[in-house]
Amino acid sequence: MKNENNAPKNRFTNRATYYARYRPTYPTAVLTHLQTHCNLTPDSIIADIGSGTGLLAQLFLEHGNTVYGVEPNRTMREAGEAYLVHYGRFCSINASAESTTLPDNSIDFITAGQAAHWFDLMPTKAEFERILRADGYIAFAWNEPNDTGSSFMREHREIVSKYQLPHPFAQGHPIGPDLILEGEAVVHKFDNFKWMDYEALEGGALSSSSAPLAGHPNHELFLTELRRLFDKYAENGRVQFRFKTTLRYAKRPFLSTIS
Repeated sequence: MKNENNAPKNRFTNRATYYARYRPTYPTAVLTHLQTHCNLTPDSIIADIGSGTGLLAQLFLEHGNTVYGVEPNRTMREAGEAYLVHYGRFCSINASAESTTLPDNSIDFITAGQAAHWFDLMPTKAEFERILRADGYIAFAWNEPNDTGSSFMREHREIVSKYQLPHPFAQGHPIGPDLILEGEAVVHKFDNFKWMDYEALEGGALSSSSAPLAGHPNHELFLTELRRLFDKYAENGRVQFRFKTTLRYAKRPFLSTIS
């Protein structure tokens, strides 16, 4: 039996506060693209799977959509409920990608952020087929650091790589949204950035499940190098952290390939 503490669903339990405060939001270009190319309207019903602290769900709630946030991790789910408490169209659900508890053929858009990399492939595809309407879409979006043309971002990547921990789960590596979408997806990338003071830079780094937390022998060394990097590049007490947001989406019929 898999140790529950090592399951991907518990991956961010001890990092939820960092995740909620310091992870980047999603650019409105994602929403605009789905409006233009996928007929997203305020009436579309969204199931945000692995909704976590609510960053992706917020994008659609601002658009006026009803969003069902499906999140199996209690710490992350409660952080998302607190973050989205003022949105009346948000419904938090204690469930997983493999068993959402949502009704058959009830969802227009299935969305997921970084969590899409950790879904259990075949049961997730079967569940998505069950809940998605015939003309529905699946849309995955995630942010990754973008070090193109930035010495600060390149040096940040080197520090993170130097101190990152071995992967803690038997799964080994994330399966990737491309496998769930059978390689038939449309892919678009958008520039995204966030201005960070040192607190935000440190918190963002510690939100990663591969970063050494307090108590680890490399924790203080990691933070010392981050501080040096920040002091080297900061202007007016901030650095610009660059991201590339990937949007990957496909329409419902591809799911007929489940086997």
